[in-house]
Amino acid sequence: MDAENRTQVALNAAVLKLLRPLCRLLLRHHVPFAAFEELAKHTYVQVALEDFGIPGRKPTLSRASILTGLTRKDVTRLAADTAPERAASDEGYNRAARVLTGWARDPEFHDADGQPKVLAPLEGPDSFAALVKRYSGDMPARAVLDELLRVGAVAERDDGRLQLLTAGYVPRGSEVEKLGILGSDVADLIATIDHNLQHADTDPRFQRKVMYTEFPASQLPAFRKLSAAQAQALLEKFDRWLSEHADSDKPDEDTLPAMRVGMGIYYFEEPMVPNSWKGQ
Repeated sequence: MDAENRTQVALNAAVLKLLRPLCRLLLRHHVPFAAFEELAKHTYVQVALEDFGIPGRKPTLSRASILTGLTRKDVTRLAADTAPERAASDEGYNRAARVLTGWARDPEFHDADGQPKVLAPLEGPDSFAALVKRYSGDMPARAVLDELLRVGAVAERDDGRLQLLTAGYVPRGSEVEKLGILGSDVADLIATIDHNLQHADTDPRFQRKVMYTEFPASQLPAFRKLSAAQAQALLEKFDRWLSEHADSDKPDEDTLPAMRVGMGIYYFEEPMVPNSWKGQ
């Protein structure tokens, strides 16, 4: 088998593996194959037109048809369709996360020691309402507060003032919001792997994991606790560094584009049980 065929076999195996949890999620949410197929077609056309153009030439439907293997009729229809709507939750998730990030980073909402202030709830310039207005626009402060109290990111003290417990927002009750995170976080991971496949020798991006098999289940609670605490501390360290350097305005950087940058950490576990399905 030549190198090209080996690459294709490896790619097919990787796609089958990553599709398995995705298909499990889709079936759990009653998404039939036809709906998934339509989404895949739409994305194939979008990527072909936006990311695989010939330099100096305008993307064409005919070229997109050749690249994707879809008929020109399908490509024409899909290119004309509006993109499937993003989950409405995405905006709610981003707004809540921005409020927490602002509280953790903005010196105006810090005390003399540089720590996030305990805030009055809903009035005054030095209040939670003022924080929400700055970082979440016209979102009602009460609605944001209720959500952050619900997920345990904020605590209400006996005197009614509000204390930040964590700068990380993880929605707990809303499947819609969690599905928004699925789209953004998994896309980032795949984009990093794709970048490393193309540029590993010249511009590698960090992407590692630690994994043990045959690990005793009795030790899982201790590792969950250890990994969560240390991962959170590391992410907060990165967040402080990014915050300190976010407003850099060196003369030689004036012409460089603004970038989205970050680091993601995730935990996983599953039983070491072979697949018992026999095709019956």
